[in-house]
Amino acid sequence: MRALDSYDYAVLRVAPNVDREEFVNAGVVLHCAAHGFLKCRVHVDERRLQALWPAVELDVIRQHLEAFPKICAGDADAGPIARLSRRERFQFLVAPRSTMIQVSPVHSGMCDAPETALDEIFERLVLL
Repeated sequence: MRALDSYDYAVLRVAPNVDREEFVNAGVVLHCAAHGFLKCRVHVDERRLQALWPAVELDVIRQHLEAFPKICAGDADAGPIARLSRRERFQFLVAPRSTMIQVSPVHSGMCDAPETALDEIFERLVLL
């Protein structure tokens, strides 16, 4: 049996009104160096966000969240950050922010398949 590999992940949060310190989980970014893996999944729950702040600009939120998977993938359209190494891109994406799109502290885990770990974390922390 193959040994498990470590990974790091953070949860992306949308705080529609930063002053109120309320947020909705909207994505997960996961990095597993042993598998050369850096990926992000995002989901905008419009109903939850509008419950916190009816005037929230959903299109702006979508635009900002959609940048995360592009940076993870190293997409040339994502700008100069996308040209950094996988680890550097992860560090940039999980750096603390005080804007409407925020990131949780980084957490660690062990897996044999980072794609499966990402799916499970995303399901548990964002979709449920």
